[in-house]
Amino acid sequence: MGEEQDVTGAGRLWGGRFTSGPDAAAWALGVSTGFDRHLWRQDLAGSRAHTHELHRIGVLTADERDGLLAALDRCGGLFAADAFPFLPTDEDVHGAIERWLVEELGSLGGKLRAGRSRNDQIASDLRLWCRDACDDLVGLVGELQQAFVAQAEAHLGWHAPGYTHLQRGQPVLLSHHLLAYVWMLDRDAGRLRDARARLDESTLASGALAGQTLGLDPQAYADHLGFARVAPNSMDAVASRDFALEVLAACAILAVTLSRLGEEIVLWATSEFAFARVGDAFSTGSSIMPQKRNPDIAELVRGKAGRVIGDLVALLTTVKALPLTYDRDLQEDKEPVFDAVGTLRLVLPAITGTVASLTFDRERLAAASVGGFALATDLAEELVTRGVPFREAHEVVGEVVKLAESRGVDLDGLDPDELASLHPALDTEVAARFDPQQAIDRRDGVNGTATASVRAQLGRARAAAAANRTVGAGPVVAGDDAHP
Repeated sequence: MGEEQDVTGAGRLWGGRFTSGPDAAAWALGVSTGFDRHLWRQDLAGSRAHTHELHRIGVLTADERDGLLAALDRCGGLFAADAFPFLPTDEDVHGAIERWLVEELGSLGGKLRAGRSRNDQIASDLRLWCRDACDDLVGLVGELQQAFVAQAEAHLGWHAPGYTHLQRGQPVLLSHHLLAYVWMLDRDAGRLRDARARLDESTLASGALAGQTLGLDPQAYADHLGFARVAPNSMDAVASRDFALEVLAACAILAVTLSRLGEEIVLWATSEFAFARVGDAFSTGSSIMPQKRNPDIAELVRGKAGRVIGDLVALLTTVKALPLTYDRDLQEDKEPVFDAVGTLRLVLPAITGTVASLTFDRERLAAASVGGFALATDLAEELVTRGVPFREAHEVVGEVVKLAESRGVDLDGLDPDELASLHPALDTEVAARFDPQQAIDRRDGVNGTATASVRAQLGRARAAAAANRTVGAGPVVAGDDAHP
């Protein structure tokens, strides 16, 4: 066993029934100030709301209320200046703040604890933090969407190969390809918005698990902190962490989207593809090979996805076997959330800059857009318009492709007369179908790659990006000043 830790009367919010302090090793395991200090804004916001409620029910006089509120403001100033005097005996941020208030105000500082528990405090703090984090990430997603919109606008009309199985499939507009990420990211933003809407519940006045007896008004806390509603069950309020899991799930899916983007940038920037070039500010060189130009930012973004996925798995594993209500295992709820959000706060601006820095090789993209018999489907569909069943048309075009392969040419390299001789429905006019611009503009559905369709899609994409950027620019009710 380790030595007994001297924590009597310091940062502990418990201990009256104990005859000695905890073992040093046990204390070290339980201390959480190293990470929960990042909830100081949220904890102080909850304490201000609690101060007003204690005054309303008569536990505090008006002068005591004002004194506590002024002290909480001074405490916030210390945290903002990174000057709060944490002690080794502070168990968590709640105890540290109360210890400081007692030192500052004497017995008045101890009155703030009436009617609340660390259980409802931490649930409230983390919900507030997650609420602001969701808004922050949505705004950053909007910035990345805008970078794609700008690139799509700048390159409208450029041709590119569309892929399936990483094999060339059909020609598309480069802008259509770029805008695909706008909609992927919009769903990511939507998941963060959904998570935010569900977590927007106040837990204060739930007490340890069963509520409280002092007449505190749960709705007053919700109003003061800007929560949309009050958690309907005090036991669920202190025990539930599905809101944190949902935020983590949204973060993990967003990280996977960014990883897919990173992979595509890495591929397109290779000498083998050479479709795109990453700007100097988002590339690195080699320590030994002077010719190298590496898309390191895209690779790092790809690598960070595993970390964020791991954060989700970690909290899922922690929560999966916990009975109601609060269990100390839930001390593990904060670090995965902080890490996932902090990782994405690093990743999103970096990948946004990378996308904005991309330059594209128009000629190489255009050549690849029709390479690999990419217009074969157009030929098959032309046969369908001439009354040939698609099953038969598919076989016929397969024979055409085989012939072109044997000649070492693409479809447009076949002699129109020879092509017409392969099937009664074919004639020399069919060679006109081997025009990539026609192939693109025939796909004129509302979600297709036709120029007119993509131009209309750009307007919708621009609006989606603007809506998400507006969320990120909104006021922060209670935010985190730094990521741990």
